[in-house]
Amino acid sequence: MAECPSLSGCVSQGTSKEDAIVNIREAIQGYILALQEDGLAVPLKSFQTMLVAI
Repeated sequence: MAECPSLSGCVSQGTSKEDAIVNIREAIQGYILALQEDGLAVPLKSFQTMLVAI
């Protein structure tokens, strides 16, 4: 699973890590395009993240 915390609800997944990265990039691009089409601001927040596998 891949997530963009700056864009609420912008998540994706893939059958591999590489697929998830490709898919989240596409999701981010689509999300930003939708914001722009609706005349909304694109959030500029950034986050530090940590992945913990159990």
